[in-house]
Amino acid sequence: MRSSKPIRSQKKRKLKAAQLGRVYTALRKNFGHQNWWPGETPFEIMVGAILTQNTAWTNVEKAILNLKNAGKLSFASMRRIPSKKLSQLIRPAGYFNVKADRLKCFMDFLARECGGDLSKLKQKTMPALREKLLAVKGVGPETADSILLYALNKASFVIDAYTRRIFSRHGLAKDHETYQRWREIFTQALPENRDLYNDFHAQIVRIGKDYCRKTPRCEKCPLQRFF
Repeated sequence: MRSSKPIRSQKKRKLKAAQLGRVYTALRKNFGHQNWWPGETPFEIMVGAILTQNTAWTNVEKAILNLKNAGKLSFASMRRIPSKKLSQLIRPAGYFNVKADRLKCFMDFLARECGGDLSKLKQKTMPALREKLLAVKGVGPETADSILLYALNKASFVIDAYTRRIFSRHGLAKDHETYQRWREIFTQALPENRDLYNDFHAQIVRIGKDYCRKTPRCEKCPLQRFF
């Protein structure tokens, strides 16, 4: 007599941190170099890193375009513009009053640290600069690392929601692990290399959008072979 119990699927293998280099190679081979982060200047990238908090990038693009069209996408202009006017320009990014306040706080930080001259900010060393960024109102670890990596060309690995979703599904760590713990997993397994950190995170964003969605599309995923 055939059992009525469901057949259990084969247990999936857990991804190990030592395999992360191979994961990057597989993604790079599949997608090619991603040339991320989209932004014409380091200042634009910094602003985008703050605006993208809790919203889709398409919304950030609209807000950035508004700032450009108004001639306000510069350190000097953003320092002078009234907060109310700034919030209206960045309205498409959502939470516009909160983000306007955060941008103003960030402009104050730039004024203190480098007088708005980003070339001077780039000369500062990690991890002291990271700690200073984290002390700015509204700048959390993901935003700080995004600014360091993409705007200031520092080797600081970015952990985002895609990273947690993808690699918790592969058993690398639990989704609820702290940001610092996730960051340590990647930085300890990979060589400290700015270009590698840059493109690896971009590859993660790509696979998160194309395959590892809330409802995953595993069948043709480039990471399927790591299961």
